Amino acid sequence: MKWAAMAFPLARPLLQALDAETAHRLTIAALTQIPNRDAAASDPRLAVEAFGLRFPNPLGLAAGFDKNAEVADAMLGLGFGFVEVGTLTPRSQEGNPRPRLFRLPEDRAVINRMGFNNEGHAAALKRLAARAGRGGIVGVNIGANKDSDDRIGDYVKGIEAFSQLASYFTVNISSPNTPGLRALQSRSELETLLGRLAAVRAVQSRKPPMLLKIAPDLREDELADIAAVCADGAVDGIIVSNTTLERSGLRSTLAREQGGLSGAPLLSLSTRQLARLHVLTGGRIPLIGAGGVHDWKSALLKIRAGASLIQLYSALVYEGPGLVTTILDGLAVELTRLGETLDSLRGRDAAQIVHHSGSGT
Repeated sequence: MKWAAMAFPLARPLLQALDAETAHRLTIAALTQIPNRDAAASDPRLAVEAFGLRFPNPLGLAAGFDKNAEVADAMLGLGFGFVEVGTLTPRSQEGNPRPRLFRLPEDRAVINRMGFNNEGHAAALKRLAARAGRGGIVGVNIGANKDSDDRIGDYVKGIEAFSQLASYFTVNISSPNTPGLRALQSRSELETLLGRLAAVRAVQSRKPPMLLKIAPDLREDELADIAAVCADGAVDGIIVSNTTLERSGLRSTLAREQGGLSGAPLLSLSTRQLARLHVLTGGRIPLIGAGGVHDWKSALLKIRAGASLIQLYSALVYEGPGLVTTILDGLAVELTRLGETLDSLRGRDAAQIVHHSGSGT
């Protein structure tokens, strides 16, 4: 969709003049009007095999952009190798009061405290059923309602609802905007959660891969616990990471807003955690590197830290849809220059990154 990349510079002044959430909703509305078309072919060298799926390229759209599964095909058409919709909760919910989404242009960052605002399982299920058979990898990110009496039960409902349609699941227990949700990352809570999800998956006729999405703010011992719990097939992959509560080094006056920080400032922290988890798991669990990806160099950094796949979202706010092709082309050129493959580079720098972060550098 070259026209989308060409149109963005023209639309940017209008979008930037609007508050961030209104601009986002207008973008989604415009994308829903795009006729469905096949995604552009990716360079064969960029194809990735992970958790039983073959991805045409490693670059995916992170959850949060397409909360209600409205524009998955349009985003695949931009060249993404996969798209993740959601976070979806069993019942629709409004989320937190507005304003709740903030651009930090000085930092190339975004802060959000959306609070899992979405239309619920039923609305998304109808849309995903309508696109069934079109191809493309579309993951479903599932969460819990804020007022749920049984949050783990909400994840069970997500598995039950979408097992026939999701390419994969992401169990989102790391948003900072639903009070108490991150407690599910503790060892005992995570063991209980994954145990219940394993039981419900066992009786499904179709069993998409299941990933876990974790926070970047975990201590090393907490990360080690997650690695231990997720070993031996408890999950098929892990996404590192969600947004951060860290605010150091930001220049924007909006840095004091509550919520999760994403964008360029998250690159260093999320990549260190990615490398640590790669080392802790011995590279045996496929990892998706998310947080701060904004060009081909940051994408390659994630791969060298241990990522099989990469996700982005916030960088689109500043760079527009042409960023997808720019990153993929840059990766292909660099592979040629190095005489390497994605597989040969995966995790190559993980131990070094862990060593340097451990020494405080």
